[in-house]
Amino acid sequence: MLFADGCTRRTEQRSVVVAVFGLTFVWSSIRILREYERGVVFTLGRYTGTKGPGLFLLVPFLQQMVRVDLRLVVDEVPPPRQ
Repeated sequence: MLFADGCTRRTEQRSVVVAVFGLTFVWSSIRILREYERGVVFTLGRYTGTKGPGLFLLVPFLQQMVRVDLRLVVDEVPPPRQ
């Protein structure tokens, strides 16, 4: 069955599936880091650089990022016994 624009239902369904996969691909590639975080980027398991705060894109399945928190953790140390 042809629609008014000449497309079949099957090509319309394929375009919807491709659009969903495309949006999923883009959504999984977006990374956001806060001011106090840095990202160590690995491409195929090798170190390729660090990323600062902000928004950036990674290539899914090829690049991975490990978040590093730069905030200080303060612990209270009891005074030594005598």
